[in-house]
Amino acid sequence: MDDFLLFILSSPSGAGKTTLKTRILNESHPELRFSVSHTTRKPRATEIDGREYHFIDRTRFQEMVKADEFAEWAEVHGHLYGTSLREIELAKASHRGVVFDIDYQGARQIKAKVPDAVAVFILPPSMAELERRLRSRASDDEETVQRRLSNARSEIDHYAFFDYLVVNDDLEQAHRKLDAIVIAERARCQRNARSAERLLRSGQV
Repeated sequence: MDDFLLFILSSPSGAGKTTLKTRILNESHPELRFSVSHTTRKPRATEIDGREYHFIDRTRFQEMVKADEFAEWAEVHGHLYGTSLREIELAKASHRGVVFDIDYQGARQIKAKVPDAVAVFILPPSMAELERRLRSRASDDEETVQRRLSNARSEIDHYAFFDYLVVNDDLEQAHRKLDAIVIAERARCQRNARSAERLLRSGQV
């Protein structure tokens, strides 16, 4: 498809990326498919294998790396995460785009391979609010919270790499901004040039 969209969402843990991703996919853009990443971390209580992530062990992950089965992969918070090439092919077969929930390292790898991929970084309204959100997670112990807060600043430090920044201080407003980004990107000249050229070649006035 001429307008197949690779849509990258990144953020520090606790900024609301997962909630926004769910709303984009379920409410405003069901034509997009979520790319289910592989990870070596353990699933949380509410997570289901194959829905949030493909949960595998480190040995299997490393085998996939050696077999060049990932479009991108990185180590985050001590765990391995990766996007398999198969996820992209599945999306191309049935949808008009794919949404990646990946960190800045993965975003950099995807953009290096597909320059017209759209990368959006979700920012928290403040570091204090980010800490509050992290502490509200019953699944994270104090050590995990401190590690995520420490890593958040280094993740935010890469903001300039992204095409768009969305501050998630109000969920409805942040959702509207993401919706607008998808719509605007679909209207880019480069994504629609083939349609224009087909009209010109048709010879019809």
